[in-house]
Amino acid sequence: MNFPNSEPCEANQFSAEHVALLLVSLRRWTGRDLVDPQLPRVEQARQLFAAPFALLSHDTAADPILNYGNRAAMQLFELNWEELSQTPSRLTAEPVYRDERARLLDTVTRQGYIDDYRGVRISRTGRRFLIDTATVWTVLDERGAPYGQAATFSAWKYLDTEGK
Repeated sequence: MNFPNSEPCEANQFSAEHVALLLVSLRRWTGRDLVDPQLPRVEQARQLFAAPFALLSHDTAADPILNYGNRAAMQLFELNWEELSQTPSRLTAEPVYRDERARLLDTVTRQGYIDDYRGVRISRTGRRFLIDTATVWTVLDERGAPYGQAATFSAWKYLDTEGK
């Protein structure tokens, strides 16, 4: 599947094909929807890109690379689209938390999803924040083969003194 080389927008249909895989996989594992499933694919992708919660995904490489982030995720991790699409997802956690993150992703691989994840993450500039009640799931392609993993969360708290 081809991905846009630029941020999701009208011209690339807000990465609708990729977003559809995220949504179908989430529904398969949890029975939940992030947007109205009756909407056209492009409208679902548009709404998710503009949503007030974070949504991101990575591929299945040995060192997975982020391949989607909505506007809220890009702002939270302080990444533009070009930076996001070149970032190994392990870099979203500080080195001290990477073993914990690896265990989480192993659990998601075995179970399909987890819906109560809580952990510390870090932005590109070093800003630390705690995410709470995150859902992390395995993304499957149209044939049901592993395609990556995705996460969504709407609760986070900055752990620095600025308190944005």
